[in-house]
Amino acid sequence: MLTPEQLAAAHKANIEMLYGLTRKAFEGVEKLVELNLQATKAALRDSADHTQALLSAKDAQELLQRQAALLQPLAEKAVAYSRQLYDIAASTGSAFAQAAEDNAADAQRKALAVMDNVAKNAPAGTEAAVEAMRSAVQAASSAMETIQQAVKQAAELAETQFHQAAQQAQQSLHAGTAAPKSAPRARRSAG
Repeated sequence: MLTPEQLAAAHKANIEMLYGLTRKAFEGVEKLVELNLQATKAALRDSADHTQALLSAKDAQELLQRQAALLQPLAEKAVAYSRQLYDIAASTGSAFAQAAEDNAADAQRKALAVMDNVAKNAPAGTEAAVEAMRSAVQAASSAMETIQQAVKQAAELAETQFHQAAQQAQQSLHAGTAAPKSAPRARRSAG
């Protein structure tokens, strides 16, 4: 059974964890708001610049060329925004995952301590029941560790896949800019 001091310490630790996670969540929100403000400012600035560039086009072909030239920077900015958004989410999620892992490890330690205490104070003849309980607690601890490891691996896999997709998108952007530049030359030489 827990003493009042142990209960108070447990409540204090839970409150500290709650405040720490709340602080981390607000940091993530602040970063997200700042990212969105920067993206909005840049979009407004770029929109004004692009509109001026499009309005200064002398003919339809120049208008199409300028419009096509605007697409790659927009796509690159979208990829950069996605990366920053992912980093914010990963950082915040990592703090929550670490807190959950620490909390689970603490709960496991406490459960094992309770089991040890029960085993020491168990009446004679209950050894088999105590051993069965101990086995159940150890099995639960082992299962929790397996789940935590699987979650870590899934998060690492998701991060790897995100970075690979971002790299492929970036490569596609660069490959897409190489093709339009060579296409007009081919038309000029053919005509």
